[in-house]
Amino acid sequence: MAARPVSPPGPARHGTGVAISAVTKRFRQGRGEFLALDRVSLDISPGEFIALIGPSGCGKSTLLRLLADLEQPSAGQILFDGQAPSVLRRAHRMGVAFQQATLLPWRTLEENICLPLRLAGRPVDRAAVASIIALFGLQGFERSRPAQLSGGMQQRVSMARALIIDPALLLLDEPFGALDEMIRQRLNLELQRIWSENPMTTVLVTHSIAEAVFLADRVVVMRTNPGGFGQIVPIELPRPRRPEDLRSPGFHAYCDRLSELLFESARV
Repeated sequence: MAARPVSPPGPARHGTGVAISAVTKRFRQGRGEFLALDRVSLDISPGEFIALIGPSGCGKSTLLRLLADLEQPSAGQILFDGQAPSVLRRAHRMGVAFQQATLLPWRTLEENICLPLRLAGRPVDRAAVASIIALFGLQGFERSRPAQLSGGMQQRVSMARALIIDPALLLLDEPFGALDEMIRQRLNLELQRIWSENPMTTVLVTHSIAEAVFLADRVVVMRTNPGGFGQIVPIELPRPRRPEDLRSPGFHAYCDRLSELLFESARV
């Protein structure tokens, strides 16, 4: 088996280290089995931002569910600072946001954001809640229910809810995939600003190459049949990344390279 890729050295950041060691995941399919992930290995440094891209069916979301302790590996091991994912989950140190906001429709915007704190048995710091509501530009909608919010606002609530617990690990499964391009870019900027101020370990699943290049320290290109890791590309662009960087030759060079790798992975 190939050596596990290791994050480049750098200053320590907030968050948990992640060690994914020869992880395999099989699902029952009729009388047989489907191999969703085949012996994937990766080390992620504390505070590193990783993006996963790849063709449909390559195991991106499966890997995220394994990290979130929603599924268990068929073989191999995942550790967060040497501990099982269940330890981090039970300690409520894991934030998760999906493509669908999955807000509770009978709760207000503020109540949805506070929900992880209540589930964790933590006191609700009203100043902290007000601060994160302001951070996502949601002031004035505290008492609104999800049906009264636009799709973009609902997704911002979902992100605020994931971040209110100050997670050591943030898992994002296409959180902006259903939004129009303008709102998506705005939320990418907001996410980058929040991460820059408090760099937590982050794993993002996305189908957008530009989004991966804009946000990530490294982009993992996954392959299919069976799902696994192909190339891992460090993104050596200065931070903070700005909207005008999307038009720079360096940015487009990374996008072109990843497009080639993605096309190659889909042909495997």
